[in-house]
Amino acid sequence: MVTFLEILGSLGVFLFGMKVLSEGTQKVAGQRMRHVMATMTKNRASGVATGFGVTCLLQSSSATTVIVVSFVNVGLLTLIESIGVIMGANLGTTVTAWIIAAVGKFSLAKIAIPIIGIGVPFIFIGKGRAKGWGEVLIGFGLLFFGLGLLKEAVPDVKGMLASEDANVKAQAEAVLEFIKSLSGKGYLSYLIFLVLGVVLTLMVQSSSAAMAITVTLAMNGWIGFEESAFVVLGENIGTTVTAWLA
Repeated sequence: MVTFLEILGSLGVFLFGMKVLSEGTQKVAGQRMRHVMATMTKNRASGVATGFGVTCLLQSSSATTVIVVSFVNVGLLTLIESIGVIMGANLGTTVTAWIIAAVGKFSLAKIAIPIIGIGVPFIFIGKGRAKGWGEVLIGFGLLFFGLGLLKEAVPDVKGMLASEDANVKAQAEAVLEFIKSLSGKGYLSYLIFLVLGVVLTLMVQSSSAAMAITVTLAMNGWIGFEESAFVVLGENIGTTVTAWLA
């Protein structure tokens, strides 16, 4: 129960960091970003690149999708042009997974705390864009801090199996046995993990956060590569719900 609450809390810090980062980026470059999206989507290649770049900045393919849909509604983008931007947005959202994989082996608190410390003065002293830059820095810091907490909250399966505590060892074996039972059903197993990915994204309303959970579980040995690949695929399917709602 404690571990579940720790995972929930670390996920909350991660999501809050994404929110602060997204809002700060929009304050710093909101109007300019909209101008870029309106002018640099006239061919498919530049549309994909624009969608990729904007999503990397906002750390949210859903936010990019909502902007694109609003542009289509007011006639700034055609339906054909919007397809390229949304494709780029879905490519851009994978950057979060690369960040987790790249920095997951390091102590993220050592990175996060200094970044937050640099950003705080901008919030209290700065105005306008300067305050926005403060939010960007704090958002990045909270993002890394949340990932660090998530990494610590998810126990290492090898450590649990090697534990001298019989209860801890039994819990690890029970969870692994359950995952193994889901994995031994052929193509049905792939469908199960795909659906789990969709449901996880719908629950947390962020494919990046869902991906963070999946990559952390895979890094700690709870799920294998094939299972995690189909969960991630489901998470990217789940994030399309935003486009339907928009």
